[in-house]
Amino acid sequence: MEAPTTVTLDPTTDPRWDRLLASRVGDVFHSPQWLRALRDAYDLPVEAKVLLADSGEPIAGFVYSPIDDIMDSRIVSLPFSDFCDPLASTPAEWAAVTAGVLTPDRRVHVRCLHSELPLNDPLLVPAGRARWHAVDLARDLDDIWQGIASSARRSIRKARDEGVNVRVAESLDDVRLFFELHLHVRKHKYGLLAQPWPFFECLWKHLLSEDHGRLLLAEQDGQVIGGVLLLQWGRSLYYKFNASQPDLLGARPNDLVIWHAIEHGVATGLERLDFGLSDWDQEGLLRFKRKYATEEKTIHSLQHVPHPPSQREVELRNLLPRLTSLLTRPDVPDAVSEEAGNVLYRYFA
Repeated sequence: MEAPTTVTLDPTTDPRWDRLLASRVGDVFHSPQWLRALRDAYDLPVEAKVLLADSGEPIAGFVYSPIDDIMDSRIVSLPFSDFCDPLASTPAEWAAVTAGVLTPDRRVHVRCLHSELPLNDPLLVPAGRARWHAVDLARDLDDIWQGIASSARRSIRKARDEGVNVRVAESLDDVRLFFELHLHVRKHKYGLLAQPWPFFECLWKHLLSEDHGRLLLAEQDGQVIGGVLLLQWGRSLYYKFNASQPDLLGARPNDLVIWHAIEHGVATGLERLDFGLSDWDQEGLLRFKRKYATEEKTIHSLQHVPHPPSQREVELRNLLPRLTSLLTRPDVPDAVSEEAGNVLYRYFA
């Protein structure tokens, strides 16, 4: 009997990655559709190291982006993804699928939720943590309704009383309406650049239009006042982006779209609404998610930094937040802020 071997493959096209996902419990961030969206929108390479049994069937894997840009050379698993655990069960499998990838001379960044294997790797050290929440959908809808916070139930009723309706986006034009809300919130509330518009185009192309997600839009008097972009993979629904009109939050569109997401998940037999990543100190967002969540865990960021950053890298990394502050000032046209995100966002990986 031959010993298992490892190969490096393209997970966006290689059927062996599909077969691995069929045998392992993965997340949407492992899916070829998500990986294609990252690749196409950000011009990022995506690779996977896969362990093969002697039969040639995949038994473990690790997906990552090898990035070499003006910042530095690094391995990221996985850029712009809430988390991306290795598809491995044992230390031996973890060692096999990271051999030659996670090395002492390369900068590495890994973010994981489910697996403890990266946490136990002596090469990696903690670099941050975030909150994760989820809603158990494998229950009767009435039980879920009674289980959410009373404030959430009041908000959902108020949204209906205020004449807010929810519909499913049907075109890229609908996605654009949502993106403009998202851009406004990122810029004017948080002082941040929005993810590039081409990324949303790729999410529509590779996921939403292929029944791997949906965009729910909340409307009042014919105007889109809020929405949530959901991805779907396996038995889970993933909350990825949310945006709303700041001056119309009193109509409670955010609560109504979340309830519609829950109704959709229950009706289609899904098991979980994954609320994704929240920064540790985002108290407002944490309160909102906790109104619905039945699970709360920690997402761990880990890194390996082989040597101190060069002076050029330090200057560039200090420059990005300064440019962001300049390009999200209220007097800067939104179109300019949007284009800045298109140009600069990939360097936040």
